[in-house]
Amino acid sequence: MHNAIFHIPQPVNEPVLAYAPGSKERAALEAALKEARSKQVNIPMYIGSRTVETDKKIRLSPPHDHQHVLGYASEGDASHVTEAIEAALAARGAWAALPWSERAAIFLKAADLLSGPYRYKMNAATMLGQSKNAFQAEIDSACELIDFLRFNAAFYQEIMEEQPSSSPGVWNKMEYRPLEGFVFALTPFNFTAIAGNLPASAAMMGNVVVWKPSYTQIYSAQVIMEVFKAAGLPDGVINLIYVDGPTAGDIIFSHPDFAGIHFTGSTGVFQNIWKTIGTNIHKYKSYPRIVGETGGKDFVIAHKSADPKAVAVALVRGAFEFQGQKCSAASRAYIPASLWEDVKKFMLEDLATIKVGPTEDFSNFVNAVIDEKAFDKIDAYIQGAKGAEGVEIIAGGNTDKSKGYFIEPTVILTSDPLYKTMQEEIFGPVLTVYVYEDEKWEETLKLVDSTSPYALTGAIFSTDRYAINQATQALENAAGNFYVNDKPTGAVVGQQPFGGGRASGTNDKAGSKLNLLRWVNARTIKETFVSPTDYRYPFLG
Repeated sequence: MHNAIFHIPQPVNEPVLAYAPGSKERAALEAALKEARSKQVNIPMYIGSRTVETDKKIRLSPPHDHQHVLGYASEGDASHVTEAIEAALAARGAWAALPWSERAAIFLKAADLLSGPYRYKMNAATMLGQSKNAFQAEIDSACELIDFLRFNAAFYQEIMEEQPSSSPGVWNKMEYRPLEGFVFALTPFNFTAIAGNLPASAAMMGNVVVWKPSYTQIYSAQVIMEVFKAAGLPDGVINLIYVDGPTAGDIIFSHPDFAGIHFTGSTGVFQNIWKTIGTNIHKYKSYPRIVGETGGKDFVIAHKSADPKAVAVALVRGAFEFQGQKCSAASRAYIPASLWEDVKKFMLEDLATIKVGPTEDFSNFVNAVIDEKAFDKIDAYIQGAKGAEGVEIIAGGNTDKSKGYFIEPTVILTSDPLYKTMQEEIFGPVLTVYVYEDEKWEETLKLVDSTSPYALTGAIFSTDRYAINQATQALENAAGNFYVNDKPTGAVVGQQPFGGGRASGTNDKAGSKLNLLRWVNARTIKETFVSPTDYRYPFLG
């Protein structure tokens, strides 16, 4: 048995590859895309030591080419949920007893596998399965997931090193145990990195996990699981199942060993889960940890001192990268009247050069939204805006789902700051702009703060330090991630821990040790070297 205190390799953020024409990485990624499109895969569930296939299949297609079939996944039922829980609990003893550094080593190896031999397969799966262009896939499914795995291991060491002080004759210790039971990871379609991090972060801390990804992310979830297995993750530690939400919830949220949920998804689903857990609280062995990041109605507010070109670029990138399907995407903008014409001009110039199409064509900046349900919802907002009073579509507005679920980057101008596209989460390439009078700066700050129930991300553009400070203070509760002179997207692990409050979630900051602390159950141990032999205290004399 070793007797050394090991130190995790110092993490650094994974370099982002450029995929420029003629580059080696571009050729490798194009080859991976061609390989993936050339075959249909059969994707099983992973329960304990078994790969499980069923007769009921989920068809997997690229959102930008919905007639093409990438493969089929085996859909499970209630019995598979129960089996996954049992497999997780059976694995718990050995996994929890494994030294923390040994658990961390598995995920550090997974990071290196992603950085090297699996990088292009992972990116290609995300590009095809979720319709992300090469750059968006690279910063997500490669770099961010790698960063999560490496930085979480380092954060884990920091947590283990946080120990209480001791008085003379006493040695106080703090141990960080996994939760008693299993963790449920419920993950979204829009970020492969989130889909990998939610089960992996809990598992690294010694927990066992039942993982249910979004059906529209199964294609890349399979590659994540392949990487974890190649890195040496023991059977049963993370169990990957494809079951509809209500079926999984009925069993998981009634199980006495349910210990916590790690969630990213819609606000409505999360609130219903919280309500269900509350109703069933008497059934559990311990109070479950509830960690969730949900929606956003993310804002950009420009002060009259802002650089209009910088504002325009931030809006184009922040609103339309990955078709606006980021929880952090810029969705509402407040522009002073004195800047609006310039901001509008720069935006329209940029939008005129943006191409919309499939991810395999690297010249396309915008690709398809995730599925037909999302397309129809977003299209309804656009069509509604076309006939609304005081509302004008100044860019985009065209949609087409004949081959793929394509929606043009759309900019809505409204004279009503409470128009529904200023308040409701759309989750698509739609930006709504409200132009305010310069002298109504303070009034507009209050409007930004009160318009939406969400509080995920937001940005202030200004060259006036007083205005920046004023906005930072006025909007302190309006965004968990606040940006100064930058778009409200693109949080980097270890640099901008991510999460918001209000209706946007529990703000447990993925990408920091704050999140990892939610997956341990601390125990204080006091050891007295020489025990008292007389009950009497001196004051009794």
